[in-house]
Amino acid sequence: QFLKQLGIHPDWQFVDVYGMEPELLSMVPRPVCAVLLLFPITEKYETFRTEEEERIRAKGQDVKSSVYFMKQTINNACGTIGLIHAIANNRDKMNFETNSSLKKFLEDSLSMTPEERAKYLETYEAIRVTHESSAHEGQTEAPSIDEKVDLHFIALVNVGGHLYELDGRKPFPVNHGETSDDSFLEVGTE
Repeated sequence: QFLKQLGIHPDWQFVDVYGMEPELLSMVPRPVCAVLLLFPITEKYETFRTEEEERIRAKGQDVKSSVYFMKQTINNACGTIGLIHAIANNRDKMNFETNSSLKKFLEDSLSMTPEERAKYLETYEAIRVTHESSAHEGQTEAPSIDEKVDLHFIALVNVGGHLYELDGRKPFPVNHGETSDDSFLEVGTE
């Protein structure tokens, strides 16, 4: 519903993945263009995140210039950031309605830095209003913008044959290696 309100034609849909076993992954319609992962933020995860960042800064990594990445500066907006990452990195596969506010946001922000994109999102009224109205339509009450939440969304995408983890809390995308359209879901869940 959120994406429909932002002007994404319903050619693509989100489906739940019930487990990572091969028989459960086989239930997911193909092709898969992104995976959104919701997980708890724990002390163990925070330690891993810090160590991963230090390792990547020390060793470096290849990130294609075509990867669309934005920082998260709005509290409790990780789901929206994850959706933007999923759609932005699959623009060529998406059909946008003529007056799509998300298409306009993506076009306007394409040449921006990840930090500039975050600032632009903070002021982009159409997405903010749609986010708020969608949050209130959910099955559970949405947390306030200032509430401490211990769950987080990230997006996994295939850009140019590489699997990227896009987490607005991190300073950069994380390249997790090669993938293909056929293996993306399995490689992503691994």
